[in-house]
Amino acid sequence: MASQRSNRALRLALRQATAPRVQQRTFVSAVNAASRPTLQPAQKAAASAFVQQARGAKTVDFAGDKEKVFERADWPREKLLEYFKNDTLALIGYGSQGHGQGLNLRDNGLNVIIGVRKDGTSWKEAQQDGWVPGTNLFDIDEAIGKGTIIMNLLSDAAQSETWPHIKPMLTKGKTLYFSHGFSPVFKDQTKVEVPKDIDVILVAPKGSGRTVRTLFREGRGINSSIAVFQDVTGKAEEKAIALGVAVGSGYMYKTTFEKEVYSDLYGERGCLMGGIHGMFLAQYEVLRERGHSPSEAFNETVEEATQSLYPLIGQNGMDYMYAACSTTARRGAIDWSKKFKDTLKPVFEELYDSVKTGKETQRTMEYAGRKDYREAFEKEMEEIRNMEIWRAGKAVRSLRPENA
Repeated sequence: MASQRSNRALRLALRQATAPRVQQRTFVSAVNAASRPTLQPAQKAAASAFVQQARGAKTVDFAGDKEKVFERADWPREKLLEYFKNDTLALIGYGSQGHGQGLNLRDNGLNVIIGVRKDGTSWKEAQQDGWVPGTNLFDIDEAIGKGTIIMNLLSDAAQSETWPHIKPMLTKGKTLYFSHGFSPVFKDQTKVEVPKDIDVILVAPKGSGRTVRTLFREGRGINSSIAVFQDVTGKAEEKAIALGVAVGSGYMYKTTFEKEVYSDLYGERGCLMGGIHGMFLAQYEVLRERGHSPSEAFNETVEEATQSLYPLIGQNGMDYMYAACSTTARRGAIDWSKKFKDTLKPVFEELYDSVKTGKETQRTMEYAGRKDYREAFEKEMEEIRNMEIWRAGKAVRSLRPENA
């Protein structure tokens, strides 16, 4: 998460520069430019050590921890085309990530083909996006047979279900690519035991496939994690970095398969989705129970957070958000943040343990394996849609200037 927040600040610095310079500036210059306004005289001596540049990597000091960061400027399109000139990238699955990464690879000029079930929903969606049957759209078996780099972007449950069939086709010389560490890390449950004689790598964009596509088309690039699970050729990390750029990454941070999946499952159940939804519901319900109207409860719980305060945090940090608020708000928020942290930390400890021990994986596999999975999921979504807070929110959103 610290890496993600730092990257948002860097992107903000790039946006605030003049348009021509945004295209020319590098990660290093963006970091230095973003840091200059806040430097005090006593800090200037240490500023020169903030970023150390070497070919293909930048060592950046993130709050005292030095990490390697890779950027797309090191891999221009011509270099990508040369690097992958003898490869066929077989992208298996055409869900959110498959759609975004596949179209970006195609736009970058690489030899990418799609492998999905013939005449299924994904097959038809791929055709709508311009993939041509027999040219760059094939059934899964044929795509894997043609591919040198197999990009397994099926859902976690589908990866487990199809693995006995796919594994024998992953022959020596091929590379296996994931965008989530779920399957190989939790192999006791998923049964995804990778072959020992191939490179196994990961590029995990920190956002949905739609966001991957949108940022690529805007000329920006998404923040991604990269990792190596198995390096047979000695070039696995280099391939991961190159593929990270090819699928639309702007900056890439090194991690491991284990840390990627632990942080991902932990984060989406916590502050990214589950935890924030739970806090929204709790605050809204107390306001309603104390006599506040639905509109007031929603505005004070969700609307002001998402439309006013959270964007300030994303752009400039928590201290900036505090400084932008009244003294009354600032004092109360700082005081109560300590109580929330102390109260919630045991819950987050329990959550992380549940992820690391595989309990969350088991729950996911059991749920996704149900025959009525889609119907059960839709029922849960319908319950959420019908909650008063989100029905009130729909009305509030309709009144926003852009929707009026």
